[in-house]
Amino acid sequence: MNSLFSNEKLPPPPGIPIPGAVAAETAIPNPILIPKLEPFDGWLSSHRPEQQREEEESEQSQSQEANFSNGSIDIDLNLLCEQTPEDPNLLSEFNRISQLFCTAFSSTAAQNDGMASGLQQHLGLPDPDSRAIVAVPEEGRSSSMAVATTGRRRCKELVRVTDIGGPEHRQFRDVVRRTRMVYDSLRVLASVEDERRMDARRGRGDLRASAVMRSCGLWLNRDKRIVGAIPGVCIGDVFLYRMELCVVGLHGQPQAGIDYLPASMSSNGEPIATSVIVSGGYEDDVDEGDVIIYSGHGGQDKHSKQVFHQKLEGGNLAMERSMHYGIEVRVIRGVRYEGAASATGKLYVYDGLYRILECWFDVGKSGFGVYKYKLCRIDGQAKMGTLVLKEALMLRRDPLSSKPMYCLSLDISNRTENVGVRLFNDIDRNYDPLRYDYLVKTNFPQFVFHQSGRGTGCDCVDGCVEGCFCAIKNGGDLPYNQTGILLKGKPLIFECGPFCSCPPHCRNRVTQKGLKNRLEVFRSRETGWGVRSLDLIQAGAFICEYTGVVLTREQAELLTMNGDSLIYPNRFTDRWTEWGDLSMIDSNYVRPSYPSIPPLDFAMDVSRMRNVACYMSHSTTPNVLVQFVLYDHNNLMFPHLMLFAMENIPPMRELSLDYGVADEWTGKLSICN
Repeated sequence: MNSLFSNEKLPPPPGIPIPGAVAAETAIPNPILIPKLEPFDGWLSSHRPEQQREEEESEQSQSQEANFSNGSIDIDLNLLCEQTPEDPNLLSEFNRISQLFCTAFSSTAAQNDGMASGLQQHLGLPDPDSRAIVAVPEEGRSSSMAVATTGRRRCKELVRVTDIGGPEHRQFRDVVRRTRMVYDSLRVLASVEDERRMDARRGRGDLRASAVMRSCGLWLNRDKRIVGAIPGVCIGDVFLYRMELCVVGLHGQPQAGIDYLPASMSSNGEPIATSVIVSGGYEDDVDEGDVIIYSGHGGQDKHSKQVFHQKLEGGNLAMERSMHYGIEVRVIRGVRYEGAASATGKLYVYDGLYRILECWFDVGKSGFGVYKYKLCRIDGQAKMGTLVLKEALMLRRDPLSSKPMYCLSLDISNRTENVGVRLFNDIDRNYDPLRYDYLVKTNFPQFVFHQSGRGTGCDCVDGCVEGCFCAIKNGGDLPYNQTGILLKGKPLIFECGPFCSCPPHCRNRVTQKGLKNRLEVFRSRETGWGVRSLDLIQAGAFICEYTGVVLTREQAELLTMNGDSLIYPNRFTDRWTEWGDLSMIDSNYVRPSYPSIPPLDFAMDVSRMRNVACYMSHSTTPNVLVQFVLYDHNNLMFPHLMLFAMENIPPMRELSLDYGVADEWTGKLSICN
């Protein structure tokens, strides 16, 4: 395999003093080199290492998450670690498309086809003669691909993904989406095990979930060190936990703020930085959005206060070398977010690619020498995710704070929902959603309630518990955790109803409580009308019901004689099977088949009465699933259509459903948009 770097040892650039000399002059003890850790990171901060050699820093920090767990996941997750992934479509497809990995800085390749110089000019990167990244021969690619299936050590091969077309981007996106869904499913199951513990000992579900996936070889982007954008990860994507960044390969350090290829793994002994996390917790950091003054690592105490001079080594040297070679870095911002599910109350938002323009050694606010780096965001990228979060926060506080002339209604539900549903159109004069009556709950015919008869409910006093009557109806387990997150998709869910003795706050009363996220119907050039949320919607969380007026088959046939404006529930694809699917980890996994329901033979008329769900657009890779639920009657033929998030959906990102196959007679999707 070709060398990653040229053999020439490049001297430090002029103007950057050597911190060792500064330390000697001031008679200050040499600092202890530690990774730049996330400030105030709760449990993790108390377990960070006191000293790490630069050569071991990368691999040690990647293996720490396997040892962070305070116990094991009792529901066979320990056994799952011993399984190998049986689904060939996830990693094999990822490895096939990975042949698109290629160089961007090799001067030899640039002389051959001009590709490197063209990309470099497009990104505005300096130093056209840089040899930090070189082409990878086919035999090298095949050997490195094996690392992807082990999920163990990260490879030293430094590459960039280029020439990604629409189909390849969708395939990469689907790989990332399914991987994150497995992670979230494991994390939610771990939370249930913590709830069952009788003692006060609680584990970290995020750490245990990542450890299981790593043991099963499901961590992505381990076969190559990717410079630049990670295929399948979009600007604005939100991650609730640091370990999820490691799982998808966006940032390979579970605690350190600088991720880099260590000098010990490069042929010429020079490290290269690939990504940084900016959390605003360090006294010498300055974050102005497009421009960041990022302070280096080393010399901080446990309170992130500078107590020693820093040295130009480890991640600090990697940042300087990336600046010298003109290699961009990924920037992930850690931001405080009200209602975040993580232990730290933070979200991690991918904000795109930045160039390191300057590096200097300066006296910090605490009086000690600090390395500083000026990062500038590369032009032509999508809007920063953290900026979108701020805009959504302003709209939540004041719905008329942005473009009030385009806000057609503050609440199209006319206060029938728990929270208002905003109507926004800055494209044309269309205001069709105001022409319909808003329907909060599905309108079932009266015979549905009569035929279901008087039901039998649980006799729980302070909420349902494992083994109660309603849990037995659901196959032995309650369908939600304590925070109302769906544990796994099922053919049908029985929630507590009017014949149950449990109180309104029972954990088995989730969807019947109605809308809680502030949704907005907006005009889109791509999808007509669409729906987005002003709040972050967590994976597995309930969104809203898909409502309409229920028609029998005979009624639907009469109505369609004058045109079809019906929704057919039996045509929605079984996306519920994907949520909680652990088949890639456990070869013996069987998707839930109980409780079962007969084929649905009814339609929903939305021509006059509808709710916000009717404006969700169609997608073959949706972020919302349909889950059938019963709570106010027991007629299996007529369930409610409840919508849940399949992934963490950031504010202002469009919600989408898979409406299923087209009708064989009309050729239309079951969509009213």
